[in-house]
This record gives sequence, structure tokens and C-alpha cells, in this order.
Amino acid sequence: MEFTAEQIAGILNGVVEGNPTASVSGLSKIEEGVPGSLSFLANPKYEEYIYQTKSTICIVNKTFEKNKELPGTLTLVRVDDAHACFAKLLEVYSQMTKKQAKIEEQVHIDEKAILGENLFIGAFSYISAGVKVGKDTTIYPQVFIGENVTIGENCTIHPGAKIYNDCKIGDNCTLHAGVVIGADGFGFVPDEKGVFSKVPQIGNVVIEDNVEIGSNSTIDRATLGSTFIRKGVKIDNLVHIAHNVDVGENSAMAAQVGIAGSTKIGRSVMIGGQAGISGHITIADQTRIVAQSGIPGNVRKAETLMGSPGIPMEDFKKSYFGFRKLPYILTKLQELEQKLKSLTKE
Repeated sequence: MEFTAEQIAGILNGVVEGNPTASVSGLSKIEEGVPGSLSFLANPKYEEYIYQTKSTICIVNKTFEKNKELPGTLTLVRVDDAHACFAKLLEVYSQMTKKQAKIEEQVHIDEKAILGENLFIGAFSYISAGVKVGKDTTIYPQVFIGENVTIGENCTIHPGAKIYNDCKIGDNCTLHAGVVIGADGFGFVPDEKGVFSKVPQIGNVVIEDNVEIGSNSTIDRATLGSTFIRKGVKIDNLVHIAHNVDVGENSAMAAQVGIAGSTKIGRSVMIGGQAGISGHITIADQTRIVAQSGIPGNVRKAETLMGSPGIPMEDFKKSYFGFRKLPYILTKLQELEQKLKSLTKE
């Protein structure tokens, strides 16, 4: 699929500088550009590459000023925000390359399932009784969808995803390969002998609109009620969200985050990779949690937390400076103790 500089400028409301008929059929980083590819320049750290790139077209900010001669084969498309426009172009490309409507062979669809128009359902997928799937949704091969699941419009469910019974997924959601939605929460109660009995998990998971969940992440069903992933949430790969958690709108978390049961994450919270959050606590709106931090208690106001247990980042930096000096401090303390003993004897 080819695009000309003129077409790209039209999509992005940009201005062509160079050959408007120059065409591209692929994408590449500016430092790895090849003929026939499209790149973008937003970060000044990469500006040096634009003077030697072999890309055919490059998206740049309107404020970009040349310091020397550009390659003669390079055409620029000037836009207000190069990074945002490149992302928009990727979205357009993704939509254009989306699977065409089709139900492949060897798919099981229960007669009580209700399917919308213009669906793609890949081979070896299993659609259970009572399932409702909205129009323009793509379900790749080997997906399991349990009884009474609802999936909205324009969703993409990648290969091998599993959605257990009674869960609800909104519009414009993406579940990547291996995602598990609605597995049992970790509910066990020990008796007087320490033997664990399972607590039935009879709730569900509710995922609202415009949510994306990365590969091999798992979101547990509620013991009672629902585990909620609110509108606009973005979840990276290998994240675990436990039963009855409520993740607020437009929050984001990086890989290997773990959130224990019944915790409420506020709106627009950002959580770095490998952070762990205890159960039955509340995290305030717009909180920032640095990677590998541990949060054992409530966060009542928005701040950036670091360390385990997490404390305000500036306090952590000061504490860490002291920690690094600890061997030196201990040596000096021992020397002072020896001097004090000598003085006492004298």
C-alpha cells in the first residue's frame, strides 16, 4: 500500500516541502531509513540523522530549521506536532490493513450467540452461548469467549486470548495475545488446621471503552460484584490485576505491575514497571509511582512515589544518598567509638 507526500499531508493537515508525488510503502526509524520509507523527526537528539537518512519522506515540525543541506531524495511534510501526527498516521494505516470481514472454517459459534455485522473470526476460536459481539470487531484465531460475554464494537481480540463467562468489554478495546479476562480471583480461607478452602468467585470483569491490554496480562473476576477497568486505561504486558480492583479512567501501567485485591486506583494514575500495590487501599488521582516501588497503604494526594515502601521521590533520593554513604558512616562511627573509649580510660 503506497502513500504520496501529498496524501500524507492531506491526512495530517501538513505542508509538503519537496516532491508532492514522492511515494512510500513502508515505515522506518529516521536513523534506519531506506528508499521508499516514511520516517519522522520530533526529538532534537535525532536531528543529525535527517541529514543522512535514506528515507523518501520525513514528517517534521513546522518549526524545524535546517542547519545544512538535506538529501536530495528527501521530501518533508511539515506539521504542528510531528510525534502526534506520526501516531495518527500509524492508526490510519492500522485501520486500512485491518482484517476483512470473514468467519474462517473450524470456528465454533453457539446458536445462541448474537454477532454484529462486519466481523472477522479466526480459525479455532470458540464463541459460547449468550455471547454478544458488536460490529466491526476482529477476533483472531484460537480465542475463547465464555458464556454471556459482551464485546462492543470495533474491538480487536488477538490470538489466544481467553475471556471467561459473564465479562463485559466496551467499544474500541484491544486485547493482545494471551490475555486472560475473568479468571478466578485468589480467594482461599484457611481452617483451624491451616488447610485452605476455595472461596467461589462469582463476580465478573467490566472493561469500559478505549482500553488496551498487553500480552499475557490477566485481570481476575470479582468475588462479588465486578473488577473494573475504566475508560481509556492502558495496560502493558504481563500485568496482574486482582479481584475487585477498580482502575480509574485514563490510567496507565507498565509491564509486570501487580495490584492486589479490592484496591481502587484513581484517574490518570501512572505506574512504572514491576511496581507492587497492596490490597484494600486507595490511590489518589494523578499519582505517579516509579518502577519497582511498593505501595503498602493509602495514597491520599497526588504525588510521585519511589521506593519500597513508596515515599515522595525527592525524599527517596535524599535517603538513597545517605544509604550509599552508610558504609563510610559506619566506619567513622566505629572510629569515634574507639576514640571515646580511649578518652574514657584516660
